[in-house]
Amino acid sequence: MSEFKGIPVVSAKSGEKYVTPQGFTAIRDGIKAAAAAEPLEMGRKPAWLRARMPSGERFDSVRGIVREHRLSTVCEEAKCPNIGECWNVGTATVMLMGAVCTRACRFCAVDTGNPRGWLDLEEPVNVARTVQLMGLKYVVLTSVNRDDLDDGGAGHFAACVQAIKAVSPATAVEALTPDFQGDLAAVRTVVDSGLEVFAQNIETVRRLTHPVRDPRAGYERTLSVLAEAKRHRQTVLVKSSLMLGLGETDAEIEECLQDLRTASVDIVTLGQYLRPTPNHLAVERFVAPEEFHRLREVALGMGFLECVAGPLVRSSYRAERALERNNAGLG
Repeated sequence: MSEFKGIPVVSAKSGEKYVTPQGFTAIRDGIKAAAAAEPLEMGRKPAWLRARMPSGERFDSVRGIVREHRLSTVCEEAKCPNIGECWNVGTATVMLMGAVCTRACRFCAVDTGNPRGWLDLEEPVNVARTVQLMGLKYVVLTSVNRDDLDDGGAGHFAACVQAIKAVSPATAVEALTPDFQGDLAAVRTVVDSGLEVFAQNIETVRRLTHPVRDPRAGYERTLSVLAEAKRHRQTVLVKSSLMLGLGETDAEIEECLQDLRTASVDIVTLGQYLRPTPNHLAVERFVAPEEFHRLREVALGMGFLECVAGPLVRSSYRAERALERNNAGLG
């Protein structure tokens, strides 16, 4: 039995329903188990998808704080392969508004359900304390989709950013947000909170948006959210992310990159999709490091300030380099 903020959570297998500590029903790992689900491919991953074991003095310190204070980071929850590298340079990703999403994207293993308006009103103060304790130079705030909230959680996002800035003014903040159902006023609320970077992930190319993303998500909607963030505040850095290996073509990838540039996106990350459970979409191909390098050059040629691309890259990988604004050149 695991815990959520000290409250016992009933265990459930992937794809099974369970009741959360707050009393609502959710599905473990987001997608219901299917009898016809294909088993995960074992032993097929190429060598370039093997991550180093996390280590380092700062990593150990951050991990100790996380354990002692029962803090929740996406770095651990999502088993990110880059956790050691990011924590050692003072970057981490914190997930807001609980661990249950109102949507069920077929690439994502976050639990799915309807929180029915539940919200931890102490979270802004607790998140600010978390950032202070961890000594972070750069923090990414992300969240589940909260379509059950009138503003999609935009006000809560803004409150968390403002709380962090109040106690750690030197810490840069990136908000990796939901699409707020296309509510541009909600986008403006987050952009006005004092953050440095606004992000919303487009995830995949136009043709594959459905079935990869939940039906309530949309390719054009994400583009409109990103464009509004830059229109509302020119100085904010705008960022998005694209997964590869789901069946997209080179032409579709380049079309998506151009669409993101047209929406005034400054930074884009490209990474390999990895199937989290047998109930999720299968991997169609493993993209070689050389192809990621080629696509990075294509993106830079389109005018992106940076394109961080590689098999193990995730949307928040070495996010603090965004503030350098030009060609971080990460290996």
